[in-house]
Amino acid sequence: MTSNMKCYIGIDLGSTTTKAVLLDEGGEVLGKGITNSRSNYATATAVAKQEARTDARMTLFRREFDDAVVSGNSDAVMEGLGLAIQMEHFLDQLQDLKETCRSHMKDGEDGVGEALDEIFTRITNEAPDMYKPGADRKSDFFRDIAGARLMQIGEEITKETNVAFDTILNLYDKSIIDVENRPPEGGVRAAFKGALKQVLDNAPEIQVDEARLEQAVTNALDVELQETYVVGTGYGRVTLPFPKEHIRSEILCHGLGAHVMYPDTRTVLDIGGQDTKAIQVDPAGIVENFQMNDRCAAGCGRYLGYIADEMNMGLHELGPMAMKATKSVRINSTCTVFAGAELRDRLALGEKREDILAGLHRAIILRAMSIISRSGGITDQFTFTGGVANNQAAVRELEKLIEENYGTVTINIDPASIYTGALGAATFARREVGE
Repeated sequence: MTSNMKCYIGIDLGSTTTKAVLLDEGGEVLGKGITNSRSNYATATAVAKQEARTDARMTLFRREFDDAVVSGNSDAVMEGLGLAIQMEHFLDQLQDLKETCRSHMKDGEDGVGEALDEIFTRITNEAPDMYKPGADRKSDFFRDIAGARLMQIGEEITKETNVAFDTILNLYDKSIIDVENRPPEGGVRAAFKGALKQVLDNAPEIQVDEARLEQAVTNALDVELQETYVVGTGYGRVTLPFPKEHIRSEILCHGLGAHVMYPDTRTVLDIGGQDTKAIQVDPAGIVENFQMNDRCAAGCGRYLGYIADEMNMGLHELGPMAMKATKSVRINSTCTVFAGAELRDRLALGEKREDILAGLHRAIILRAMSIISRSGGITDQFTFTGGVANNQAAVRELEKLIEENYGTVTINIDPASIYTGALGAATFARREVGE
């Protein structure tokens, strides 16, 4: 018999990623979802919500799975299950991408079709290694993974087949957004059960009580996740497909989200894709004061993305490389427009890339510290949120500058900090119905 569970959803539609958080009736996080933001914000919202729902099924399953395990490591099963479901979704989208690329082919391009088939066959064959525990994936976004592999394998295949690489690239460019705007259609039930069977078959050391396992699966999949109230926030919130009363500002949501994560938070710094926000909150998580960067995106995620492009690196590689620096090169500008020129000048002068990047990260955090100062400074405790909070070089500079200017302060950085705004929005949603 299907039961209903009231759920409260927060959507943070950022300039680079869209996040969703789903809370249960008790205010506990059931599921989280994230996807690349697109020009089609309604689709980005739908995809993030779908991922949060899938994650919620995992949470419901986990709540009962431990009781079904007779011997072995339940954590290993849960990790393997999550990765197996991700792989199923990846393969679904990969097949869609292949078919969409073929639909854009011109008549008489049989050689191109054969090259595409070989490229996608090789990527498909790589998938089990990409999604095994401990695998080093540079990203979890389909576009990043599929695009990077198509580029590398495509170059190899086109050299072997005398097909123009630009032809393959053009087909990919014409197809990828269409595919991203069509989330995987495979049902959660089929993907979940298939993935669980695969994981348990490959881990004979894990013994389970079959009756309890079946009950855990049933309880995870048969409950109806009832969308009780949704609140949207973020850079693209005005385009969210919700009524006006379902929208809250980023400032309010990040302040409340940080408070929910760390109730003693008093100062919040959020460095997102387009802006930097310094927020002061009271003991209840209510915003007392805030400051934001002015109109440009200097020192934000977009700026770091530009630097990564200039250096022909992945965004995720900037922090680790900066951590290798032996000195910090002084950077005079965090302006996105001038950063490329200054970067090239520094390289021409013989400065090492890691030392330049260390200087860039310091410049970004110095700018953030100025915004914090204008908002009222830092009081214990301090919470750092947003995508840049996952950059260890930025965190290192922040810790140094906080100690230099404010002494010893508790600094909170949650691994799920990118979801802070969505968590705040979901909390507002729950409060709207008086939970």
